[in-house]
Amino acid sequence: MTQQDEDDITLDDFMRSFARFMTVANEREAAGQDNGNPSVGEVVRDHLGVDPGDVAVVTERVSRLRSVDAAVAIDEVIGRHGGGQLLGVAGGDQRMHHSFSELAQNTWRQFRIGAVDYDRVAVGAQEQRRVVTFGLRLFRYEGLPVALMQRAPSPRFGEEGVLEVMCADEEATLRLIEEIRTAMVEHSVLRGKVLTFSATPFGGNEADGITFVERHPMSADDVILPPGVLARIERQVAGVARHRAALRAAGQHLKRGVLLYGPPGTGKTHTVRYLVGQSPDATVVLLAGTNLGLVRAAAEVARMLQPAIIVLEDCDLIAEERSMHHGPQPLLFEVLDAMDGLSGDCDVAFILTTNRADLLERALSQRPGRVDLAVEVPLPDRAARVKLFELYCAGLPFGAGTLQSAADKTAGVTASFVKEAARRAVLRASEADRPIRDEDLLAAVSEMTGDTERITRSLLGSGDAAEPD
Repeated sequence: MTQQDEDDITLDDFMRSFARFMTVANEREAAGQDNGNPSVGEVVRDHLGVDPGDVAVVTERVSRLRSVDAAVAIDEVIGRHGGGQLLGVAGGDQRMHHSFSELAQNTWRQFRIGAVDYDRVAVGAQEQRRVVTFGLRLFRYEGLPVALMQRAPSPRFGEEGVLEVMCADEEATLRLIEEIRTAMVEHSVLRGKVLTFSATPFGGNEADGITFVERHPMSADDVILPPGVLARIERQVAGVARHRAALRAAGQHLKRGVLLYGPPGTGKTHTVRYLVGQSPDATVVLLAGTNLGLVRAAAEVARMLQPAIIVLEDCDLIAEERSMHHGPQPLLFEVLDAMDGLSGDCDVAFILTTNRADLLERALSQRPGRVDLAVEVPLPDRAARVKLFELYCAGLPFGAGTLQSAADKTAGVTASFVKEAARRAVLRASEADRPIRDEDLLAAVSEMTGDTERITRSLLGSGDAAEPD
């Protein structure tokens, strides 16, 4: 016998011994995890009436942003078809690394029926819902037995949710998945909400999660703008939505863009809050700062859940004139692609705000279908300042003459300045431990318009208080 033959025999003996070792180890592991419940494979085989190994698995992946919608849709669709069983899967973290097919065909039966995994997630600013994060659904669809494995996204095991469906009739499986997709749109927890996205910690332009924001209805009297300005803005945003049927019948586009520009602190964001409050049925996505790069995800949500509004705060941060830089800005192209990617009959309004309209890329601001209305939100004149003092001092014991005098002394200031003056007046009286008096407001105005407060005025977006109207 040659040395090669001896080596081959030794290797064969080792492989046989190792195979026996693995069989015993897995059998002992399965015995240690035996909770008295049947295995996943046994339950699925009994429900389907066939060996799971003979059934194709159809997989549907769900983005993190739509994972709760998927959970809601599954409950809705299964409920339509008579309900079914919801079971959990035991097996620790190991189950997370196996597909549904592997769990159902496991040779050593260590994956057994156990407790369902749940989580509580936000579905509104003040609402939460319990959703399945790992569970096995057994039900009948169109009279056919179906097994569906439902997994939510997990930072440790996958950034997407996964639905895996087993059914002997693959065409029925495809119809089921399409029904779930439709239900995700019809019953979306995002519909009609105000929300913002958080960026993924790994960079890129993918959204990692959702934060819901309260919608606060406001009166038009709370928005101090030059006469007729607010009506023009509201007609372009909310008016188009109210008359969408007539516009579509006349062959007019619904997608629109509104640009609000002017110095900081003049009320652009305040105006946006009013528009959001006047659109209670609209799904609103707010993007600002680094989150402006998530405009593509915002456009996808807006298209599915229209009527919708996408707000891009301080858009000059990403949409400055391209000639000012050595090359094009990728985030600018994200904005342009998102605005162009929606068809004209989509009831989606883009509202952009900027402090520097002169820096905006002309491709963004001067092309129909991107921005249809540009409105200046200027520094308030004297009449507007009187209204601002009346608004922010409402409920405080200041005489009308005092408010007029305060307006006379604050030429060139912003709404933010007026709001801060009212707060300081209350603070002065509180520190003196006495009721609020007219002198408190006038003293606050004098303090804030003094030379020592020049930086404060700049931070509040105000110009030189000595400037004439």
